[in-house]
Amino acid sequence: MLNRDRLSQMKDLMAERGWDLLLLYGHTWRKDFFRSVININFSGPHAAAAIHRSGEVQAVMSDPWDAELVMDCPAAAGFGAGLEQLARRGGPVAIAGMEMMEARFVQAFSNPVSATFDVEEIRRIKLPREMERMRQAAQLADRGYEHFAGAIEPGMKEYELVAEVEAFLKANGAEDNFMLIASGGTEVTGMKPPTEREFREGDSVTTELTPQVDGYWAQICRTLVLGEPNSKQRESFAIFSEAQKAAEEFLRPGVNIADVARVQNDVFRKYGYGEYTGPKYTRVRGHGLGLHCDENPYILEDVNYTVKQGMTLIAHPNTYLPLSGYMVFGDSLVVTANGCEALNHTERKLFQK
Repeated sequence: MLNRDRLSQMKDLMAERGWDLLLLYGHTWRKDFFRSVININFSGPHAAAAIHRSGEVQAVMSDPWDAELVMDCPAAAGFGAGLEQLARRGGPVAIAGMEMMEARFVQAFSNPVSATFDVEEIRRIKLPREMERMRQAAQLADRGYEHFAGAIEPGMKEYELVAEVEAFLKANGAEDNFMLIASGGTEVTGMKPPTEREFREGDSVTTELTPQVDGYWAQICRTLVLGEPNSKQRESFAIFSEAQKAAEEFLRPGVNIADVARVQNDVFRKYGYGEYTGPKYTRVRGHGLGLHCDENPYILEDVNYTVKQGMTLIAHPNTYLPLSGYMVFGDSLVVTANGCEALNHTERKLFQK
């Protein structure tokens, strides 16, 4: 439960920055800062792991039931009161996740500083136990997509398929799953939560499937066609496949994350689709993975960040093309000494059913 290796890194950071207290804040959607040191899946609206310069760790929880889950360090229920008690100790305070906190909680402290970037930077390099969880999550993502491809049928509703996949993942050890889907043709411009739309022959069906194992998320993106893919669908997928391959072949320690986006976008430009690489048609060309399913750094041409060995991320050239509508393709990757390794092992093809 208590990640002592991460705790040691946090203590070193505190000593370097001169902080007396480091607060790792989490709420219902973003639990990642908290769970980087105290890895429990709390249910209340707020939680904080408080690290003191001495190395003492305290948990401040909103829900008494959550406080009962914390066994490796003292825990208190009553979030606001707990923060006020910490504030009375005085000294320089830093908060990771401060940008997500309600103002009333931040104001409990005198002149706190943000530790968000510093803690994110520490978390980007996965520890051996964390990599084990990432691999387990990626393996489950592969199994989840296999179930997705086997279960889909014409006439089935989007939400029925997503429910089927969610049930499969939960039954096989997923703590949670983040999933988007889209189906149709050239009218489809992006993915979203499932709707009542029924699948039809000829549909292109895309999904971003992201199971969580013991706090850690891995993602897979694939596209499936119901029936025989037409020439435009095949042409479109070939571009996506080439773009993803370009990113994977380029990715290694020392490169700029902006260039990981650029090599993907250059493939689309080569085929005359450069206008579809901007924010009107796509959000990102990938992103970090770990205790949050959509971590920094985002893979975009205007984001400058030097890639480091041990980072985990997904490179996915997901975008709209007029050939066949929105398509997706991508695998979870870990940066190795000389390149990168795919954590997913699902076949890299345009699926059909």
